[in-house]
Amino acid sequence: MPNDNLLSITPIDGRYESQTKFLANYFSEFALIKTRVEVEIEWLLLISKNKSLKFIPEVSKTQQNKVINIFKEFSIQDARQVKKIEKKTNHDVKAVELFIVGKLKKLKLKKLCEFVHFCCTSEDINNLSYSLMLQRFLNNEFLPKANALEKNLNSLSKKYSKLPMLAFTHGQPASPTSLGKEFSNFSYRMKFHLDQIKSIKQKGKFNGASGNYNAHIIAEKKVDWEALSKKFVTSLGLDFASHSTQIELKDAMAFQLANIHNLNNVLIDFAQDIWLLISKNYLKQNLKSGEVGSSTMPHKVNPIDFENAEGNLSIANGLIIALKNKVQVSRLQRDLSDSTVLRNIGSLFAYIIISLNSLEKGTAKIEPNKESILKDLDNSWEILTEAIQTILRKNGVEDSYTKIKSISRGKKLDYHSYIKIIDDLKINKADKELLLSLTPKKYIGLADKLAKSSFKS
Repeated sequence: MPNDNLLSITPIDGRYESQTKFLANYFSEFALIKTRVEVEIEWLLLISKNKSLKFIPEVSKTQQNKVINIFKEFSIQDARQVKKIEKKTNHDVKAVELFIVGKLKKLKLKKLCEFVHFCCTSEDINNLSYSLMLQRFLNNEFLPKANALEKNLNSLSKKYSKLPMLAFTHGQPASPTSLGKEFSNFSYRMKFHLDQIKSIKQKGKFNGASGNYNAHIIAEKKVDWEALSKKFVTSLGLDFASHSTQIELKDAMAFQLANIHNLNNVLIDFAQDIWLLISKNYLKQNLKSGEVGSSTMPHKVNPIDFENAEGNLSIANGLIIALKNKVQVSRLQRDLSDSTVLRNIGSLFAYIIISLNSLEKGTAKIEPNKESILKDLDNSWEILTEAIQTILRKNGVEDSYTKIKSISRGKKLDYHSYIKIIDDLKINKADKELLLSLTPKKYIGLADKLAKSSFKS
């Protein structure tokens, strides 16, 4: 069959391929192989420079540069060569080792060949590779994209800080807010979770087959292998895991995935609230020429971007739960089940990227329907009963809540019925005048200020 994305069995590589193909730079089989090559090479060069390891040949600066180029110039053809070797070895990391050995021989550096993968187990290479792939993706792609959405919401919060709007608790009209304040709630929550994500660095271990430096000590007991391993791991931009089995059990990764899961929930909440505000006609969507809302109802402008985001974030969350629960668990010192699951990490981030794109697109389309918002406020004078009973409490009126409830619960109030309630109140003149001047549009507390405030999590 031809290579056509119409034949893909997942929307990631089919319907959404144009949005997700860049993830191959971080999570593809090619990216994994290339990162493994990088880790192997960096370790080889580090130990070649260690004066205590006299049995490892020194490498000149020129030779070092040639060795570094093995991963810097790593190509898709090189990756195919690794996969070809893997068919014989039936071991993906051993295939990487043999590929590097072959490259060293071509560079006339045969003396280094025996020290490729020296004192290493496969998981030493794999745990660092996955941590690097994840960390680089988060720093280079995810965080900038999520930060841009948060800044956009923050901008909308300031733009509409003064626009009063009915709030809804239990789906019923409640004390008013402002549209900007509602945007700021999500901006604030996003920033909190993004700050958590930024604060976490992935960990890496480099301590051998069962986590005890057994081979290292046999090779040379005078070397401080713990210090050398820490130097190596941190030089890659990762935090050092001093204790592990053969596996670095990825508590940091699980913690980070949990943070991302929490952020996704905020975004789902945002998508649902915007959907509801559109359904209430409080927000309208800018029309795009040629677009169809319904195949049978020509009038419709459906909130598909927010629905798309909600659905794809839900799938991402399901994958996060599966990965998070698995990467922290391994039978005794090692089993392969975590490795199997980790190969799906790119999929969950693909669904998140699709969702962020949809939220970005959808948010750019919306604008307030001021007429509808203000009309609903003007038809909901009953929401001011909170203000009335508060003033009654202030004036020492006994059982004020019950008194107001008896004349308002479940009832619609208009301007005239509201004024009549106020006229009948036995309270001081200043408070009565305050209530008489009050309208649903004015009853927004500090919403304007809160929407405009700069916040730190």
